[in-house]
Amino acid sequence: MPVKRLKEMLDSHNVKYVIISHSPAYTAQEIAAAAHIHGQAMAKTVMVEIDGKMAMAVLPASSQIDFDRLKQALGAIHVELAAEEEFKGICPDCEVGAMPPFGSLYGIDLYMDHSLNQDEDIYFNAGSHRELVKMALQDYVALMKPHIISFGAK
Repeated sequence: MPVKRLKEMLDSHNVKYVIISHSPAYTAQEIAAAAHIHGQAMAKTVMVEIDGKMAMAVLPASSQIDFDRLKQALGAIHVELAAEEEFKGICPDCEVGAMPPFGSLYGIDLYMDHSLNQDEDIYFNAGSHRELVKMALQDYVALMKPHIISFGAK
């Protein structure tokens, strides 16, 4: 697992999780299909810039960010998708595009779309394009304490 800190954090909090290996896949929808996971339960991490500050937006693989809704929910002036060059150094232990939704590991804010609350488990990239983590959503929310708001669109 490329993200040693993620595993250490989960272990130190006695969180039960499973690592699932899969063939290389680069989009959340591809990963969900390869691992036979419903797109609603597969979380994707999208790096966004909110009023000049980097943040993680986490939503189901089957959804897209509605930037107007996100901006309104946060009371922000400017919200946009972050360019790869802007965030690749923030998560140096991850492959670009495979960051786990653990903002506190990287010192950035974490926003979770409320629609992820529909499943008991959450699946997400483990820092590579070959592994993902499955854990109880309840444990994820308790550990990460994301700001849960509505910003996803089908």
